[in-house]
Amino acid sequence: MQLYSGPLSLFTAKVRIALREKGIAAEIVEVPFGRQGYEPKHPEVVRSNPKAQVPVLVDGDVTLTDSTVILEYLEDRHPEPALYPKDPADRARCRQLEMFADEVLFPPILTLIREVFYAPEGGGDAELIAAAHEAIAAFHDDLEARFGDGPYFCGEFSVADIGIYLDCMFAASFGVAFAERHPRLRAWQERMNARPAIAQEAREMLAFQASLPPKQGAAA
Repeated sequence: MQLYSGPLSLFTAKVRIALREKGIAAEIVEVPFGRQGYEPKHPEVVRSNPKAQVPVLVDGDVTLTDSTVILEYLEDRHPEPALYPKDPADRARCRQLEMFADEVLFPPILTLIREVFYAPEGGGDAELIAAAHEAIAAFHDDLEARFGDGPYFCGEFSVADIGIYLDCMFAASFGVAFAERHPRLRAWQERMNARPAIAQEAREMLAFQASLPPKQGAAA
């Protein structure tokens, strides 16, 4: 099994964590990445995915793209330890929370990636950045209200926790961390940080980010 992986790709990180949680051996093929993005594009990624994006999972004759599809495939092939609830209603809630992470919470984080990470030093649209901060803080409020009585979002650890954690980790790196009014999220974050697969992913992503060359100054 091979995983074509971006070192700072939140969507690939979801798959890397799932592989570690399930104890699945896979060759991690890191694609070129730097301050200018994913260039040059890896030929296998271009061939396999019309969007030319990671993650791409190759398992024998099976080639899959999209982190959600890959996670569901891994669950079907390697059901234990489970990363989805068994109960149909809980399973649907888990999928919906993962969708929330990917399609609702991630877009303002992507704004920060574009306006802070990719922008030259001194660049970036201040209004867009402020609006993204406000949106993420509001989503934190929503997640705090959604959190139940169990240790994780769906009771047991699941892909919902993985997707939400990675988004929130990146948001915090851009200055939007959980506030004092988010005690459930803060306690959940501590439990997540204690999981070896999560801790390794966070450590490796932050180390790679720190290894990148400094941003170039904005043009005069």
